[in-house]
Amino acid sequence: MAKQESVGGLVGLLEADGEALADEWVALVAGALGGRISRAELVRELRELYSALLEAIRSGADDAHAEGMSEVRALLTELSRSRARQGFTPSETAVSVLALKRVLEPGLREGAAEKTQAYLQLSRVLDDLALFTIETYTHTREDIISAQADQLMELSTPVVKLWDGVIAVPLVGTLDSARTQVVMEKLLQALVDTGSEQAIIDITGVAAVDTQVAQHLLKTIVAARLMGAECTVSGIRPQIAQTIVALGIEFGDIVTKATLADALQLALRKSGVEMVAQQGLQR
Repeated sequence: MAKQESVGGLVGLLEADGEALADEWVALVAGALGGRISRAELVRELRELYSALLEAIRSGADDAHAEGMSEVRALLTELSRSRARQGFTPSETAVSVLALKRVLEPGLREGAAEKTQAYLQLSRVLDDLALFTIETYTHTREDIISAQADQLMELSTPVVKLWDGVIAVPLVGTLDSARTQVVMEKLLQALVDTGSEQAIIDITGVAAVDTQVAQHLLKTIVAARLMGAECTVSGIRPQIAQTIVALGIEFGDIVTKATLADALQLALRKSGVEMVAQQGLQR
């Protein structure tokens, strides 16, 4: 009996002037979002949410995690993902739910204790739904950031064809395990696509070389050798050379050059390209 009274109180709270409440809810959320979403879209989203919430409560679902709230959670998932992709903040996303509490507050002034109790119960449900909204928003933002990081890593690791049979990978920034894997995959694929037998890994733009970075480079070079390509490391600046010696890092029989130009000259010579110095024409 108490359960039925509780549900009845919640339904009564939402059904009283339902159209007016929904319109006020839309207006409040529209103001919070600063007009960055069209009113027509907000009306569609919030009216669907309002109808689903009312239907869920009528079915006896008085808890945000109840099975009867599945449609409400589905709508909030869609709303949260949309807000995350559009660049809204977590607060601006959660206000779509929490604004309903403010809309219902004025009706309590003329209500009895039962109405206040129903409001408090609905308030707890809306708080839980707002938390669900923020969690969904956060997961979506994490997915977006992860995808953007992958795209940036792809863009920051180009493989350049310098000559027939000669490719180069100019590295800039920090070289970690994840990026080394991308470098290795792109380098090996480029060797297959171009049929190159000479590869240059240029580290002029790498800020520092430590034991871990050196190990990453060695793994990439070994993988390229397994594909039948000879690798040359270029961009060994004096400071990096001193660091490598101080750390006791051994490059073995791997050829290193100070500049990319020197490495290209060596690769061309190994490829059988004959280079002739050309003097400028005298007037």
